[in-house]
Amino acid sequence: MPLIALTGGIASGKSTVAKMFADRGAVVVDADAIVREVQAPGSAVLAAIVREFGDVLRADGTLDRAALGSLVFGHPERLAALNALVHPAVRAESERRFAEAFSRDPAAVVVYDVPLLAEARGGGAWDLVVVAHAPEDVRVRRLVETRGSSEADARARIGSQASDADRLALADVVVDTSTTLDETRRQLDELWHRLSDRR
Repeated sequence: MPLIALTGGIASGKSTVAKMFADRGAVVVDADAIVREVQAPGSAVLAAIVREFGDVLRADGTLDRAALGSLVFGHPERLAALNALVHPAVRAESERRFAEAFSRDPAAVVVYDVPLLAEARGGGAWDLVVVAHAPEDVRVRRLVETRGSSEADARARIGSQASDADRLALADVVVDTSTTLDETRRQLDELWHRLSDRR
């Protein structure tokens, strides 16, 4: 019953790798989706964010992420305050989902799709840390071509995250996503066979 942390920087192909894990039968727990859920209207976390940061809500009562982001990014103490409100709720819900998956199938492969593993210093009882990796220039090109970013904005977004060196230092397995989808699938097949042997 391996518990795998899957991480990678923006435009690294992490979501593609997560889908490949799911296609092979893994239970994928999406940290970003949990963040959105714990910050939903009516939640204790959203109420705490409003108390701490003021009116950062849209007209429909949902969190205005852009407004909140403009208040915290570039301000380490404000970002730390936000993380202190959000991270415990995300951790608790994530752990509940891991336990639920293993109670349904003790032999399950559970993959935690978590973009900010390096920023959170990698804590967790992972059996394996998998890093989806592509060089910065490849990721910049992806952001420009698929998301409409300018090159300067793409480099700024990449620069605001943990460094490749910090992420790779956590890795038990690196999946190189810089070439073709077929090559990425081949690497996932190889890893899946290793996991199957361990199970």
